Amino acid sequence: MAESSSTNEKFVQPAIPRFDGFYEHWEKLMENFLRAKEYWTLIVKGLDTVPEGTQPKETQMTVIEEQQLKDMKIKNYLYQAIDREIVETILNDDTSKQIWDSMKQKFKGSTRVKKAQLQTLKSEFEILKMKEGESVNAYFGKTLSIAKQMKACGKTIQERDIKGKILRSLVPKFNYVVCSIEEFNNVDTVTVDEL
Repeated sequence: MAESSSTNEKFVQPAIPRFDGFYEHWEKLMENFLRAKEYWTLIVKGLDTVPEGTQPKETQMTVIEEQQLKDMKIKNYLYQAIDREIVETILNDDTSKQIWDSMKQKFKGSTRVKKAQLQTLKSEFEILKMKEGESVNAYFGKTLSIAKQMKACGKTIQERDIKGKILRSLVPKFNYVVCSIEEFNNVDTVTVDEL
């Protein structure tokens, strides 16, 4: 019995994915989040309705009431995930599906938005340098994250360019490691993971 309570204590609820301007990435995370909670169907299909002029059956009303409750929960998640400034631009937010569709229309595949994001990411990648006290794993993670975001915006960075960036921008205390890697390994054949 004590084992089961400790198992429950270790379980952590997944965080609601915040929309950070990168729609495709957020869309995947949020879809996965809503699927895990078994709410995704409402985003895809929307709420069931009773045709006008018909008397709903008791079972239909029960299903509709359950869907409305789930829809309120989804809307709550979406409102927590999206900044107030963006929420205020969504005119029709009666249902979670309407909010989802509005976000998709505003942010998915917008060429102008992607170009602006890509310019920002290119600048970040160019000036990126490892900071004193920063771990190698954290720096690799930051570099690869920018490369992945650039790919989501339509610009794929070659692995050799990522390796070159990392090797050129480590703090000076790693110069001997960089020299060793360049001297004993063919940097072109070493993968980022091996690096």
